[in-house]
Amino acid sequence: MCTTCGCQGGGRIEGDGHQHGHGGARLRRVSIERGLLEKNDAFARANREAFARQGIFALNLVSSPGSGKTSLLTATIALLKNRVPIAVVEGDQQTTLDAERIRAAGAPAIQINTGQGCHLDAHSVGHAVERLAPLPDSLLLIENVGNLVCPAAFDLGEAHKVVILSVTEGEDKPLKYPDMFAAADVLLLNKVDLLPHVTFDVDRCLLYARRVNPRLHVLRTSATTGEGLDAWTGWILAAARGAKRARGSHGMPALAPG
Repeated sequence: MCTTCGCQGGGRIEGDGHQHGHGGARLRRVSIERGLLEKNDAFARANREAFARQGIFALNLVSSPGSGKTSLLTATIALLKNRVPIAVVEGDQQTTLDAERIRAAGAPAIQINTGQGCHLDAHSVGHAVERLAPLPDSLLLIENVGNLVCPAAFDLGEAHKVVILSVTEGEDKPLKYPDMFAAADVLLLNKVDLLPHVTFDVDRCLLYARRVNPRLHVLRTSATTGEGLDAWTGWILAAARGAKRARGSHGMPALAPG
């Protein structure tokens, strides 16, 4: 059960015949919520340790539906696939359409369909990564279910959460969904090519975002024109190098939860 909306968490991994779900009675919601988060955090720690052993740098991409996450992912893959091995975990309630787009862009991908669930959890992600079997020193990109509420509470073992906000949404989103923006390390302000055609106050949006999270690193991007993609991929490579240095010679990272 999701701690925020009561949906069923977990999901069915593409090609997998069994469920990784959570259940419980609503009357015991408080204790169930605590137990679910503790259980998820344990799986997230295991994921993070496994990623460290393999040198995998994992990013958790979160946004509302329609922000352009998948288009940004395909553009990112195009720019980085000849520089670093990439693997992708795709989260959606139904279909394998996004995973198919990612494979067409040149990266291995596996789809997790969450059904009624509104977020990915660390258990299902860990299972998916086992099946993906990324190469050592890979970049792992996790595209979470489109939702600015529930994924904020669920650590997946990632190095960083990256929140994507398109200019076709309201500039007040950071105030309406503060937990997500507080949990993120990077904000991609996306679809900036549409700014001449929409009413969106960039300065006000960034003021709100930094009111919630003063340390938020902001990049302006467009998968359509390519604006900001060099800065975005440059940030990824620099952050991955930093994580590798932090692991040192012992193979264990000094990475904080995303």
